[in-house]
Amino acid sequence: MTKAKLKIKKGDTVTVVTGNDKGKSGKVLKINRETRRILVEGVNMVTKHVKPSAQETEGRIDKIESTIHISNVALTIEGQTTKVGRRVEEGKVVRFAKSNGEVIS
Repeated sequence: MTKAKLKIKKGDTVTVVTGNDKGKSGKVLKINRETRRILVEGVNMVTKHVKPSAQETEGRIDKIESTIHISNVALTIEGQTTKVGRRVEEGKVVRFAKSNGEVIS
């Protein structure tokens, strides 16, 4: 499978538009281009059980973020969600907000 060109990048602020965490927003921490899934800060929290080991004699239960499909989020710019397009300007491909045509850095 080829790596897809995605319109959302690491560090972008996104809002979840569908699913259990609808309405939550956060920063993109990690992107898996092959499975088209992203890790968003504070979204899709799951419970992970950690067994005791030689270093840690106590077991524990951690709450960690899990990945969410990229189609379930929308880019947020100045508090508004927007679709993202790509166009060529001065020989470079740039991302732009479809809501107002503004270039996204």
